[in-house]
Amino acid sequence: MTLQLALTIIGTVHAVATLMSLSNGWTSRTRGERDSTMKEITKTSRLAGQLEKLFNLINTDFFNGELEQPVITIQSTPRAYGHYTAYDAWSVKGESRREINIGAGTLDREIEYTIATLIHEMCHMYADTVLHVKDTSNQGIYHNKTFKAIAEAHGLIVTRSDKYGWSHTEPSDELIEWILDNNISEIRLNRNEGYGIRVTGGSAASGGATPRGTVKGNSRRYHCPACNTIIRATRAVNVLCGDCMTAMIEG
Repeated sequence: MTLQLALTIIGTVHAVATLMSLSNGWTSRTRGERDSTMKEITKTSRLAGQLEKLFNLINTDFFNGELEQPVITIQSTPRAYGHYTAYDAWSVKGESRREINIGAGTLDREIEYTIATLIHEMCHMYADTVLHVKDTSNQGIYHNKTFKAIAEAHGLIVTRSDKYGWSHTEPSDELIEWILDNNISEIRLNRNEGYGIRVTGGSAASGGATPRGTVKGNSRRYHCPACNTIIRATRAVNVLCGDCMTAMIEG
């Protein structure tokens, strides 16, 4: 064997080994990313931690990290999806904290609407603690144009009602894209409220994300009938599960 032939063979083996290594790494990463896509939360311990992580992530990406960490609670809110308490309702190791509550009976909605509720309350907190402006009246029930401007600047679509003002908020396309990009988990945990569907808004604290009946999401949910992997898309798509090579089904 000549020296030139030997070097050629060694180079070819090295290239093949490198390609296999890269391929294995790519397969491992994409499988891990796919498996983590739209996992479902079914335990209260995970839910509390997830809401805190969501607050931190939203605070960084939408509020430039300007909000202080509140205590996030999960309690019944008979007339709203959530509320913000505009005073230091909690003390954590001697430090005062505001409170954001997400209604326990409203959690099992499409995830973009739960996140929109969280951002709604974060907008109240932003008006209160950063801008120091009044964004509601009538004990936090009526949402004024200041709230509308803040909410629209932070990923929400805002519409008005005569009774509650600019209180009805929905996720914008920008927010839905952000949720998809960050693989936010679905919540499949909900308190069964005895008083049924909420029909009015506001809260005893300050500002409440008010319900607007049943709302269809702007994103589409697809699942694999074989392995139950879940993905979301912002439009109708034809997609195959990479593990099962099975067509995914909408719904």
